[in-house]
Amino acid sequence: MKPERIRALLECYLTPLPDGIEYKIQKYIALLGKWGAKMPLTSIRDPEEIVCFHFGESIFALSEGDIRNGRLADVGSGAGFPGLAIKLVNPSLPISLIEPNRKKCAFLNEVIRSLELENTRVLSSNFKSSGIEPRSVSYITSRALGKSDLLLDWAHSKLKQEGSALLWVGGDDLKPIQSKSGWDWAAPALIPGTRQRFLLRGSKVS
Repeated sequence: MKPERIRALLECYLTPLPDGIEYKIQKYIALLGKWGAKMPLTSIRDPEEIVCFHFGESIFALSEGDIRNGRLADVGSGAGFPGLAIKLVNPSLPISLIEPNRKKCAFLNEVIRSLELENTRVLSSNFKSSGIEPRSVSYITSRALGKSDLLLDWAHSKLKQEGSALLWVGGDDLKPIQSKSGWDWAAPALIPGTRQRFLLRGSKVS
């Protein structure tokens, strides 16, 4: 896919976009194709859908609030989303990618090496065994939510007091998450191009 098309697709999710991000995503998509021939990384094959679903929906988080200062932990990174997509927009942000699948961890490390991403580490474990210290991160992200109660309890202990949890959720998951004690949730933001997928941002309540 041509770089200018990648950039055009992303503009409905976030503006302004950093210079040159389309070339990095072009290389990332090539790595997804190469590694995806040997292991399951994404069920999506169309390059434009990959740009929108994986990269666009990930960086949409930056249009809903600042993700700049501090450290980010991405839970269930899989093929690198949303963590590495956010990293491409904000290269100076330190990021920990938490992923229990070792083969996917190898892929993540290859993306980090190929795109020369600094201050980015891959933790080959589940979130409970990741070694993230209490009150040490400013942002926790997850698109692979799974058991939300366990994740939110863990996130509450690991976030700094002013930190935020950012979750990509379906409409059916909103009420159970919003009813979780210890959190103050902003209004759900509908992800562009979708009908029932939302970005949910929560802050800790003491």
